[in-house]
Amino acid sequence: MRLPYAPSTPPAGSPTKVGEIYARIAARRSPRPLIPLDLSLLHSPPVADGWNSFLGAIRTETVIDQGLLELAVCRVAVLTGAVYEWNAHAPLALKGGVQAAELQAVRELASTAEEDSPPEALRGSALSGRQQAVLKYADEMTLRVSVREGTFAALRAEGAGGLSDREVVELTTGVAGYNCVSRVLVALDVGENNGREMKSVEELVEGLKN
Repeated sequence: MRLPYAPSTPPAGSPTKVGEIYARIAARRSPRPLIPLDLSLLHSPPVADGWNSFLGAIRTETVIDQGLLELAVCRVAVLTGAVYEWNAHAPLALKGGVQAAELQAVRELASTAEEDSPPEALRGSALSGRQQAVLKYADEMTLRVSVREGTFAALRAEGAGGLSDREVVELTTGVAGYNCVSRVLVALDVGENNGREMKSVEELVEGLKN
């Protein structure tokens, strides 16, 4: 990591407010310990606290299908080269119902951001129509920022299991939030993953069996 990690407990003499921030983050991670990302952000406790609240809401208070959300997060990881993010969220995608062939497509498909309509490779992939719409939305949000009208309309299409207003907001904030996560992870090399390869889908599937 490009910075030393912050201590895993409040430093001696810290204000009560800092201790409360540590406690809130620890409560969300429980029963796991604080992770390297937490220990990076805790150099600035107020930032770590806001981050914990925002990402915690996306992770635990949303109604969008968790497989779809994790599929989008994994796509962000692929597009931004965030090894840490892929290795953490690809298993969650599998647990959320994403099939191995679908996750492989998320990893292998070239960016669709510059295509006005879904490219042939995407249409012929293992991804369902709904998943294709989510992937293209994530691609455009991540690489173009400006999302095409047709791409947005595909999220709402009944034939693809159109998302509700709430689900669209949750998907959008999820993609935006994890773009923020990936940029912090890669810029600071949190977890010392920048020089490593993303785990293969086969490796991830085997890991879930054990």
